[in-house]
Amino acid sequence: MEVKDRQQMINLLTGVQSSKKSYYNELKKTVIELKKKNMQLEIINDVTKSFNIDMSIDEMLKNVLDKLQTIFPIERISLSMYENEKLILSNVYPSHSLYFPIGFEFSKQHSLYWKVIESLEKVFYQVDSSKEGYTENKIYKSLGIRSVLFVPLIHKGKVIGVLCIGSKEIIEYDEDDLTFFQQFCDQLAVCIENARLYNEVLTSKKEWEETFRAVSEMILVVDLEGNILKYNDAAKDFFQLHLYKSEKRNFHQLLSIDVHNSPVLKIVQTKKPVYQEIHFQKRICELRAYPVFNESQHIYAIIIYINDITEKRRIEAQLVQSGKLAAIGEMAAGIAHELNNPLTAILGNAQLLLRTADDRSHKLLSDIYSCGKRCKTIIQNLLTFSRQDEYMFEDCSVNEAVEQVLGLIGDQIKKQNITIQKKLDHSLELIEGNIQQIGQIVLNLLINAKDALEEMDIPKKVISIETKSVTEDGKKWILLSVQDNGKGIEEQYLQEIFNPFFTTKRPGKGTGLGLSVSLGIAQAHGGTIEVISHPGKGSTFMLKLPAKQ
Repeated sequence: MEVKDRQQMINLLTGVQSSKKSYYNELKKTVIELKKKNMQLEIINDVTKSFNIDMSIDEMLKNVLDKLQTIFPIERISLSMYENEKLILSNVYPSHSLYFPIGFEFSKQHSLYWKVIESLEKVFYQVDSSKEGYTENKIYKSLGIRSVLFVPLIHKGKVIGVLCIGSKEIIEYDEDDLTFFQQFCDQLAVCIENARLYNEVLTSKKEWEETFRAVSEMILVVDLEGNILKYNDAAKDFFQLHLYKSEKRNFHQLLSIDVHNSPVLKIVQTKKPVYQEIHFQKRICELRAYPVFNESQHIYAIIIYINDITEKRRIEAQLVQSGKLAAIGEMAAGIAHELNNPLTAILGNAQLLLRTADDRSHKLLSDIYSCGKRCKTIIQNLLTFSRQDEYMFEDCSVNEAVEQVLGLIGDQIKKQNITIQKKLDHSLELIEGNIQQIGQIVLNLLINAKDALEEMDIPKKVISIETKSVTEDGKKWILLSVQDNGKGIEEQYLQEIFNPFFTTKRPGKGTGLGLSVSLGIAQAHGGTIEVISHPGKGSTFMLKLPAKQ
């Protein structure tokens, strides 16, 4: 009896006999609840991971909806973002459930979305076919949605959007469900803000990189040993960095700079910016180097800014030379004014005396007359050559420019025992240009040839001037060559002779501007200047200009 009573007591306490069916139902319900909780945790975990794997919002909403559908009868999910006091529809899944287009701005009047924004509270709404109280009622009715849950997305106390969850059934959400949706939206808000900040940083980085690449001046970033860490497109093109292997991309090797005189070393020693001029492959560049400090105020890199100023120097040199010619023009005008009157008297009186002169004095008077005429011609040539108010392009002759210059300095060259050999093609075509500027080129080439011969101790010093026309690729060119048998130019200097202020002449003899200015004038006329030189044997400079079409 005791055993039987004990068994009855156990059955009563466990409910095995009396409610076995209820017990299994409760157990099943508990398992379902656990699965539901696990799925909710998995959804929140997926949202957290989505930012790390750079998943788009559309993909994330798809994954969330697929998992939510295992625990809730949900058919639609949408996201609207709140910014600058505007609420904009940003994402809808599935896409066929769109009513308004993406980017649609919700009106504040009679809007459930704005009710959530203003109250910062969740709103559960059942779609009523007989009422039109809210604007969204008509929308969801047309989509077949019967119940909608609106949840605010809140980050650091500020609302950033609204998540809308729609179902074609009337769903009864309990407190645990609503808590889950709020936790889900809080996590979603964090991920969206993180993604926004990440995109801002990424956009800023891309903008900086694009700006860095697009700057027309050369920029290099090097370490303290001079190894090139980064460079922009201008530096890549100028230095042809794509041709260098990575282990050879060193700043000192690139510019053939002595490490001991390097701007990198100077910055490391002084921790101050450095400025210097460098010459690289016929170009003149200004280099500015700036130290880059870390938080501990230690230099860890150097930014090097290089600007090609060759053209600037050429223009400056041309302005200097033009200024000199302007001064010569003014001086020549004054000289002509002062000398014309006495020259007129000398020439007139010499002519009168020649009429009555005997044989003995006739030769002396003839010399006086011819020298007076020569003085007048020199002054006229000087005025013509240095005239500054006629630098307009017009039809002109290279031969005429040569004759003008020879009239100016030809006798001076001959007095130094230098023979001038002319070979001018008198059928030469005209060019479109300025005869004074062409004459300036001829003058510079003749003076350089004369200076090259002055230092030579040879029995016969010769300068040959030749003009001719040639046809290349169907285009006719006028060539003027000035050749001498002087000292020539060393091969290492041939790359630099056209650089402004570069000269091989002794101090006080030359400024280094003549060839630079001459090349600039030739290029302004659509031509160029080429040189062939052999040390100890002489040089040939060739002016090449397009003939007038």
